[in-house]
Amino acid sequence: MSAPEIHIQFAPDLGLFVPHGRRGGSTSLTTDGASSLGHVVESTGVPLTEVGSLWVNGREVPRSYVPVAGDSVEIRAVTRPQQIPGAPLRFLLDVHLGTLARRLRLLGVDTAYESLDIGDPALATRSATEKRVLLSRDRGLLHRRELWAGAFVYSTHPEDQLRDVLDRFRPELRPWTRCTACNGLLCQATKEQVADRLEGGTERSYDVFAQCQACGRAYWKGAHHEQLEAIVANALAETNRPTPPATPPRRS
Repeated sequence: MSAPEIHIQFAPDLGLFVPHGRRGGSTSLTTDGASSLGHVVESTGVPLTEVGSLWVNGREVPRSYVPVAGDSVEIRAVTRPQQIPGAPLRFLLDVHLGTLARRLRLLGVDTAYESLDIGDPALATRSATEKRVLLSRDRGLLHRRELWAGAFVYSTHPEDQLRDVLDRFRPELRPWTRCTACNGLLCQATKEQVADRLEGGTERSYDVFAQCQACGRAYWKGAHHEQLEAIVANALAETNRPTPPATPPRRS
């Protein structure tokens, strides 16, 4: 008995993952007659994290559907804003996305980050255990079965990365409320409360402070505050969010 042949077409947004010979229209693909459509899609190199819905012969089917000979398959990209059911929206970033992690935290988005390369299995397991959306540029990592949810970061530039994540997931933004170093929540603090963490010049020049409730890091409106304000203002403008009435201090 010959192996079933199907006709498969990928959305243009998935072109980055699709071999050149399968871009731009419907192409034939031979299957084993037993694997699910989700497995078939992954075998072409497309992470399921980037797939929105699957359509066969004009109707939507689950990823568990087993294609048969002659099926016409359409692979659509995720719909934006993407909804992640089952838990509050939180992120986990791999070792290569440190700048993006700090900018998400600056905007008040719950963002865990691994500053060391702990390995793909550990990252995927943490994603599942803590129910966090794993953001990565590692395609292989996004194929791991134990992953709870994930998304490919398409750009190598932090500005574009942030813009893409905010557009795709539309997380709630609460600027100036999280520690950019550890993701802990900030609270207002007096100069006396953070005095042991300040250098002499800082202690003399500033009077308004915040402190991380998790790691104790002190924040104030330092030399780079204008740059941070610009990042926040741009993010709020691009997502049509109102500007907060006041901004707690940030460390330079």
